[in-house]
Amino acid sequence: MTVYLVGAGPGDPGLLTLRAARLLATADVVIHDRLVHPEVLAHARPHARLIYVGKEGGGASTSQDEINNALVQHARLGRTVVRLKGGDPFLFGRGGEEALALEAAGVPYEVVPGVTSGVAGPAAAGIPVTHRGVATSVTFATAQLAQGEPDWAHLAGAQTLVLFMAGKNTAAVLEKLIHAGLPPSTPAAVVESATWEHQRVTQGTAGTLGALVTVQGVASPALLVVGHVVSLRQELLMLAQHAHSDLVTHAS
Repeated sequence: MTVYLVGAGPGDPGLLTLRAARLLATADVVIHDRLVHPEVLAHARPHARLIYVGKEGGGASTSQDEINNALVQHARLGRTVVRLKGGDPFLFGRGGEEALALEAAGVPYEVVPGVTSGVAGPAAAGIPVTHRGVATSVTFATAQLAQGEPDWAHLAGAQTLVLFMAGKNTAAVLEKLIHAGLPPSTPAAVVESATWEHQRVTQGTAGTLGALVTVQGVASPALLVVGHVVSLRQELLMLAQHAHSDLVTHAS
């Protein structure tokens, strides 16, 4: 009757950890989020019960209390439960809330870390979140708080800022960062559906990116990356294309 709080990674099923795959193969019940790739769920054993508890802004959602209760109830029935969460359970994944609920109920649990989209997303877009001589620190934050506003002045001072859940509010978020002191010329990018087959990257500056994404829209999930490391993207992509071209030449 153990509950495993498992990180499913950022999307690409190849980034699922071996530990997560092994647990899925033995679980009686898999309670999963919306942002879990179907190929990840395919690791579940054939007769496992799959329960969808996705949350989506503006759409139907399962409350956190309902999720907590489901975890406790299935565990108390003697079932092995995998709570499968996008990214890492403890980075904006409410894994801490679920762990506290299980602790209070006296249910054994284990946290299984996952690859967070906060690092994998920028990397998949060709953006290193740290780079010698450019950024020696990175700040992960969310644009949506249950109450109040983020500390925009603090976020505007980050060497690299990776902002979760900016989404459709990206333009307004950039305006707030600029108002708080971020230079409009700072490179910035939005990475949509990071590591998925339909990943899309839109690049600009803090002053221009808002207008770009307002015209084309932003699909969830999306990360906003702000900082001079974003300017390395084009250089790294060009180097990668050149290396690929050399490989093709040698192969021929």
